[in-house]
Amino acid sequence: MKIARIYYHDQICQAVVEGDAYIVESPSSLAGQVVPVNEAPLLPPVSPGKIIGVGWNFRPHIDEMDRKAAQAPGTVVTYRHVADKELPPPLFFLKPSSSLVGSGQAIVYPQDAVRVEYEGELAVIIGRPARRLSPREARKVVWGWTCANDVTEREYQAKDNQWWRAKGYDTFAVAGPYLETETPSPEAWIRTRVNGELRQESQLKDMIRDPYTVISLLSQAMTLWPGDLIMLGTPEGVGELKPGDQVEVIIDGVGRLWNPVVAEGEGAQGFSLRGK
Repeated sequence: MKIARIYYHDQICQAVVEGDAYIVESPSSLAGQVVPVNEAPLLPPVSPGKIIGVGWNFRPHIDEMDRKAAQAPGTVVTYRHVADKELPPPLFFLKPSSSLVGSGQAIVYPQDAVRVEYEGELAVIIGRPARRLSPREARKVVWGWTCANDVTEREYQAKDNQWWRAKGYDTFAVAGPYLETETPSPEAWIRTRVNGELRQESQLKDMIRDPYTVISLLSQAMTLWPGDLIMLGTPEGVGELKPGDQVEVIIDGVGRLWNPVVAEGEGAQGFSLRGK
């Protein structure tokens, strides 16, 4: 089942997606109304208290970033010290909720940015409070799944001691279009396209740590709350975005996330309400 958040009759609504329409579930005053998809702006699928990113969860991406570091030492954070067969340590980071936008909304290229890159990812959305869970227990707290783009400014990622700026600019946490309650197959493909050109392609089974292991690890340190969104890492093939580009993240069985890229000051395209 696909669940959408939409803005309809001056209210934020949760709705089930049925073909070319939304069937409103909440608020109760609008429940049951059928809304054509072109009559209600689409919001990010959740309004998370926390957005958590997972670094280096596909080994070919680790190798890719190592090669870039060898060509330009000091420009990226790498795992060059990790042997090929060794399990790299988990790397987690936070993105602010203020950086969240949904499908169709613009990714704004900051005026002080040097190099902005896409990172197409699968994201998992928490449905129940979670604390100190095993990977098996973690399966019971998943609400659903969505496509994500962990947009990153590489210059500041390298220079800053923390990734607060590189990962946290407005519009740099992209998620949508919907929350899909059915778990995608490990055989499912994740693909990123820029201006129609394929840039990233991998299967979900290629993750170093599966989503439930990630949830378990995070829950050892912090309580995960309903609506929290976890971006699960990107395959190899990350690359640069420029104003005027159009970027898509497509995941089999989950959906298609689409966003234009605009320069700061040109004005965002699409509906900007985040529902905070």
